Amino acid sequence: MILAGLLSAVLVLIAGLHALWGMGVWWPIRDEEALAHTVVGARQVTRMPGPIPCFLVVVALLVLAISPWLPAGGLRSLIMLIAAFVFLGRGLLAYVPFWRRMTPEQPFARNDRRYYGPLCLAIGFAFVIVKMGS
Repeated sequence: MILAGLLSAVLVLIAGLHALWGMGVWWPIRDEEALAHTVVGARQVTRMPGPIPCFLVVVALLVLAISPWLPAGGLRSLIMLIAAFVFLGRGLLAYVPFWRRMTPEQPFARNDRRYYGPLCLAIGFAFVIVKMGS
């Protein structure tokens, strides 16, 4: 229960950041290009993703945030297994040369190895643990 609550809280916080970005609020870095270099990292990125991609991420994260609280069953299991797979895969990408070539901008590349990748791995493992505990 505690892990499920923590997992949901983290996902809601990340969804909140994406919602701000979708509304054009460049927080915590006020310069759009600097924020894009920090959180997108794609080669020569100069702009943040637009509102539609940001809000699609918000919706997905909020669905995942409520998934531990859905009644036990096939839908809940499927959502949590897909979430675990996606987050574990994204976390591992932080350490793959192919991904480094696609996302070379600093400080994203450094933050990806230090923070984003490990956070994604932790979220993925949390989904596995919560799923196994239900």
